[in-house]
Amino acid sequence: MSVLIWSAITPKDYYTWVLEVTPAIIGLIVLALTRKRFPLTTLCYSLILLHSWVLMVGGHYTYAEVPLFDTIRDLFEQSRNNYDKVGHFMQGFVPAILCREILIRKQVINSRAFTHFFTLCFALAFSAFYELIEWWVALLGEDSAEAFLGTQGYIWDTQSDMAWALFGAICSLLILAPYHDTQIEKIKRRTGS
Repeated sequence: MSVLIWSAITPKDYYTWVLEVTPAIIGLIVLALTRKRFPLTTLCYSLILLHSWVLMVGGHYTYAEVPLFDTIRDLFEQSRNNYDKVGHFMQGFVPAILCREILIRKQVINSRAFTHFFTLCFALAFSAFYELIEWWVALLGEDSAEAFLGTQGYIWDTQSDMAWALFGAICSLLILAPYHDTQIEKIKRRTGS
């Protein structure tokens, strides 16, 4: 809650702040409403919180102007501030674990390989849908949407964003799947689901 409050105090642009922080607030509401009926693993909740912080930092500064990534841009002589790539990496990394958890606990798919395949497809679909939302906002917001889009003149920004989400989802499955399995088993024993 403290990061949300910090992000709301004199952000670079309130319109962008609302656009960037709204998914985190909606997620918080959904998690609060489902916590008793379908509690998630500690890993999943922790990753969702981390992703929310990424959104709130991006909302406060705008993704194209996060100071640390300005410093990184200058230090490595990059052409743009790449904080949005962190956001899109997380956009694949976190939903992959959430999707995986729901698939496994609800026994939607019985094959581990198809669970991972579907999880990657879900992460890509989620990322593509977010890119469509960015496009719709740009059409509606015209000039004020530039901070939300954060393309910074990069013509392949949309494709790059989706690639970073896919990379995040792959990393999530490769790095966290065994630990996630352990947490899922614990919560299944505790809740019966």
